Amino acid sequence: MQTVTSEDTAHAPAQLKIEVYTSPGRTFVSAVAPEGPGDEPTWSPSSATLIYGDHDAILVDTLATYDQVDALADWIDTKGRRLSRIYITHGHGDHWLGLARLIQRFPGAKGLATAEVLARAQFESADPRMAGYWDAIFPGEVPAAAAKVLPQLLTTDTLDLEGNELRVIRIGQADTAESTVLHVPSLAAVVTGDLAYNGVHMMTAETGEPERAQWITNLVDVAALEPTFVVAGHKKVDNHNDPKIIGESQHYLRDFSRIADEETTAAGIVARMVERYPDWANGCTLWHSARSAIARKDSQ
Repeated sequence: MQTVTSEDTAHAPAQLKIEVYTSPGRTFVSAVAPEGPGDEPTWSPSSATLIYGDHDAILVDTLATYDQVDALADWIDTKGRRLSRIYITHGHGDHWLGLARLIQRFPGAKGLATAEVLARAQFESADPRMAGYWDAIFPGEVPAAAAKVLPQLLTTDTLDLEGNELRVIRIGQADTAESTVLHVPSLAAVVTGDLAYNGVHMMTAETGEPERAQWITNLVDVAALEPTFVVAGHKKVDNHNDPKIIGESQHYLRDFSRIADEETTAAGIVARMVERYPDWANGCTLWHSARSAIARKDSQ
């Protein structure tokens, strides 16, 4: 029988835990007049994931507005761990704008992102149209230009958390290009950012059919990791983090591509998608995606 010494146990990896905080959907300010039922300006419910050991914690993605981030910070406080790092999966502002507020609350924490994700965040921060977009839809609720905090460059493909390896996977196309996911092998968990969705209409506005096909393939790659816990960046508050959402997201994308190809109006796309996905949340995102699909077709 092997003897375990105190030296061995001192270096044994901690038993990690993973928990997900989901902020409900909420209204935003929009100059676009609703075109039909469900098109009222509503931001999808959004998640942030905390992975922690005995002492330290890593957060994956932030939320966007001050009230959302303050509630998230209160929740993190209840775990009694030191928040050391905040990993950002991709460059959309609703996943990193909360860094400024979180680092005020947890001064020892630092945001981290790959070079590609950091470049997108830098673009969103510097480009007047994108910076103005967030200020316009959430006036007074997100950091002004000078107050924004960008993630720092992550120079490795792994993060260590109390002896456990967390693997950064540059997955590529999700609802935006150059996306990543975070794989936690010891928990058989994957935090997907906006690669998978969970009961919420998928934002396809940045994709054409080829990009959606690649998105589906990238979901196959995540399924090959055989996770038992899969976190979507946008999920219904009460939905479980079930790996079935990988297949559900693939089906949604296939249906959207087929229907968008067949229909000539945004309303036509929306009606048929709602018929297939009547319980999925936030029709506003579906309307936005449908309008973008029609505009893409009209420009060809």
